[in-house]
Amino acid sequence: MQPNNKKFGLIGRNISYSFSKKYFNEKFSQELLEDYTYDNFDIPFIEEFPNILKNNPNLKGLNVTIPYKEAIIPYLDTLSEKAYNIGAVNVIRFTKKGNLKGYNSDWYGFKKKLEPLLQTHHRKALILGTGGAAKAVAYALKELGIFYANVSRESKENTINYNQINSATFDEYQIIINCTPLGTSPNIMEFPPIPYDFFTNKHIAFDLIYNPEETLFLNKAKSNGAVVVNGKDMLIFQAEKAWKIWNK
Repeated sequence: MQPNNKKFGLIGRNISYSFSKKYFNEKFSQELLEDYTYDNFDIPFIEEFPNILKNNPNLKGLNVTIPYKEAIIPYLDTLSEKAYNIGAVNVIRFTKKGNLKGYNSDWYGFKKKLEPLLQTHHRKALILGTGGAAKAVAYALKELGIFYANVSRESKENTINYNQINSATFDEYQIIINCTPLGTSPNIMEFPPIPYDFFTNKHIAFDLIYNPEETLFLNKAKSNGAVVVNGKDMLIFQAEKAWKIWNK
């Protein structure tokens, strides 16, 4: 009998650094899932996604990362209610009928990591960035009853421009979340352009980046007393949620 190979993978661009491949292949090894494999599908354009499906008939599930969490949606047959409301997908399940269904587990991972850190004064959050990850974070903050505002270089509705952030902003917003790729390895000298001197021990600085473990964003916030959190635990929580979704 031919082994019943089950293949999983990650869709993204420039993802050689990714945590997911190592995480899932180690998981498969530990759980003695000998016919399970996880690969990176590094594509320069989302239009190449159908070729991945065509060339990998054993695919059972996929993760999606930067920059395709929104761009992947037109290629899917259906979305979960949460993915639809968020407007971004980071998990794809292959249904028994052969359809592709999009889910979002980022919001869950973020919420699970942030919630134990919250104190009564943590009432408002600034989300740096407006992409797919930022949308998942916004959804989680809504679930937690935390008011939020997005920060962007471009002037958009319901967003703050980086140039507008000052000491009064930091007084009003006690949680600052980096949802941009600024500071991701190998570009570790980059960081969001905010006035770090206004961080205090009343603030939480949360960076969705996990490589390096301490970005300059976190380092600068920590030097002013902020509680700092990187994206590693969030990633583990969302990965385990993805595993449950694939095994529905």
